[in-house]
Amino acid sequence: MTALKGKTALVTGSTSGIGLGIARKLAGQGADLMLNGFGDAAYIAELREGLAKEFGVRVAHSGADMSKAAEIEAMVAATEAEFGRLDVLVNNAGIQHVSPVDEFPVERWDAVIAINLSAVFHSTRAALPGMKARNWGRIINISSAHGVVGSANKSAYVAAKHGVIGLTKVVALETAETAITCNAICPGWVLTPLVQKQIDALAASKGLSNEEAGRELLSEKQPSKTFVTPEQLGDLAVFLCSDGGANMRGASLLMDGGWTAQ
Repeated sequence: MTALKGKTALVTGSTSGIGLGIARKLAGQGADLMLNGFGDAAYIAELREGLAKEFGVRVAHSGADMSKAAEIEAMVAATEAEFGRLDVLVNNAGIQHVSPVDEFPVERWDAVIAINLSAVFHSTRAALPGMKARNWGRIINISSAHGVVGSANKSAYVAAKHGVIGLTKVVALETAETAITCNAICPGWVLTPLVQKQIDALAASKGLSNEEAGRELLSEKQPSKTFVTPEQLGDLAVFLCSDGGANMRGASLLMDGGWTAQ
């Protein structure tokens, strides 16, 4: 399990949820890691030490604010300074806000677009020169089933995730004659802290247990009636980094339990 030995992966939003699941799978292939995300210093230190010990890789952390271009650029530079290279960029950081369009707070729209879409541009722009110099790279953008279909009250999130797919295609075309690929993974419902908040809100509004609310949330969209797991998404990311994924370019890979097949 050393397909990525000697390579470095930066995974945004990787201190929990999907990002951490992907980071673990990449480390399992031998990649050194630059983590990014929230958490107190003790938790971050424990996470870094645990991953380094479990997988025998080097692990660093950047607390870059993904809504700020300058901090994103500094994070990419810090990754290259720490490890000497950046080979795999996973743009995963995201936030959500739910509201009808005519009631959607402007500041929340701006925040969702900044973190879910603009951050993908800023990190990709910063990472590409090094990838081009080495003529190898993998850019994996975490979009969503909402990058393909819409849902009421999620205008900013849906717009951002559709935008991620469009940006993925452009970067794929611009790097098509290189050994750099750019693809998007589009999960359905994954039981992450972000989704748990929606389950909690549904449970509170309808007087349901947490388990009942989870089942109701799944039944609305996801025919499998099971959550996609971060580990499954991590396995797909590993494939995209492999030689088998070398000519997969600009793809939007759905892992959504049948959501968008309906």
